[in-house]
Amino acid sequence: MLSDPNYVTSAGNDTSVVWGCLLDLVNATACVGTAAALFPVVRRQNESLALGFVTSRMFEAAVIAIGVVSLLAVVTLRQAGTSGTDHSSLITAARALVAVRDWTFLIGPWMVPAINALLLGYLLFRPRLVPRFIPLMGLIGAPLLLISAITTMFGINDQVSVLSAVATLPIFLWELSLGLYLTFKGLKPAAVLGGPDSTHATGGGRM
Repeated sequence: MLSDPNYVTSAGNDTSVVWGCLLDLVNATACVGTAAALFPVVRRQNESLALGFVTSRMFEAAVIAIGVVSLLAVVTLRQAGTSGTDHSSLITAARALVAVRDWTFLIGPWMVPAINALLLGYLLFRPRLVPRFIPLMGLIGAPLLLISAITTMFGINDQVSVLSAVATLPIFLWELSLGLYLTFKGLKPAAVLGGPDSTHATGGGRM
């Protein structure tokens, strides 16, 4: 569907597309769920930034959902308009909907995660809720990903390029390592309970 303009007038494989859209909705739900799960903890460090993180994740989920609806609309056009309808009109409409989805992919899962990394990385880095090298990867990767996304918006960079790959790697490692660390180790209890200055109050060292 994404690469073939004639998909909307062909036999198509709507089941695979719908399953892909469903998985994208699961992804959008997870965006909100992870922010909601972390909010009670990170709000102790800075409530304004914590609210900003939740808002950013909700915005990411909303943009992903717009992309999903666009693709499902193409499925509807293909199912309802394969007979008795001008094929060129269907192709034009489908290409417009796919273009909407492509922009949502750039803004939602591509640009907004950089903002998420800046907010959550700072909230975890300062009070040492996790080893500092983990949020540091997010804080380093966020500006790179933002630059990659912005240059792609202006046609300077291609979304599939060496720059994009380099910019994505630190964010990938940041999200992967944070997820694994929280799954198997969890946050530091003293820092969680004591707020941003708890490490100094309890005599904890740097990680």
